[in-house]
Amino acid sequence: MQHVPSMFSMEGQVAIVTGAGKGIGRACALGLAQAGADVALAARTQADLESVAAEIHALGRKAIVVPCDVNNEQALELLVQRTLAELGKITVLVNNAGGAGPNDPRKMSADDFSKVLTWNVAPAYLLIQKVVGPMRDAGGGAVINISSMAARLAQKHFSAYGAAKAALNQMTRNLAQDFAPHVRINAIEPGAIKTDALARYLTPEREEVMLRVTPMGSLGQPEDIAAAVVFLASPASRWITGKVLGVDGGSEVPATF
Repeated sequence: MQHVPSMFSMEGQVAIVTGAGKGIGRACALGLAQAGADVALAARTQADLESVAAEIHALGRKAIVVPCDVNNEQALELLVQRTLAELGKITVLVNNAGGAGPNDPRKMSADDFSKVLTWNVAPAYLLIQKVVGPMRDAGGGAVINISSMAARLAQKHFSAYGAAKAALNQMTRNLAQDFAPHVRINAIEPGAIKTDALARYLTPEREEVMLRVTPMGSLGQPEDIAAAVVFLASPASRWITGKVLGVDGGSEVPATF
């Protein structure tokens, strides 16, 4: 019988985290390192990545900084190759890069709509494609795609972002079938998380509305998502694949302003 607490350890694991410079991505990278993993940090702003890397080094873990635009396939290939060369293997991938704001469906062009879909789905698809081989070589691996509760809620002005994250969820379910049993693929749907990105939008009035539709009575912290990522990356979730986990304070209806 396995010792359950040890199943949450990430000792000996190597993770790639995209969008790792700030917010949820930073918290995920630090959480994985705290659990014992070495981490390849990818985002567009090198200074942010260097700061996260310094925190990981202080934990006694390895970290490499790979400035990367995930919309560039050559940059994704370099990210994978540098991780293999400098950290030795790949066993975890956290696809966190993505996002979009509200959209006016009467004005948004087809091109802009397409860009939101592509930004939130295609880089995750390509990175999964590039890491499944190395994960198999390493004896197995886990992918966690960061989605959003916008994927399942019906709300005004989120037709582009909601559609993109819904596509990411369904891609997660389907790729989990393609790559089991060697690679597990799951997704997380965060609710309202207190990040710098949300802070720019959050007024006291908007926060009050968000709290009203959140049964747990508070907004989430990036560490709430990081804890779920560590669980889905670790052997503790070895029999879970193709699932979408809501980490949203119990929210089932959108905040309407």
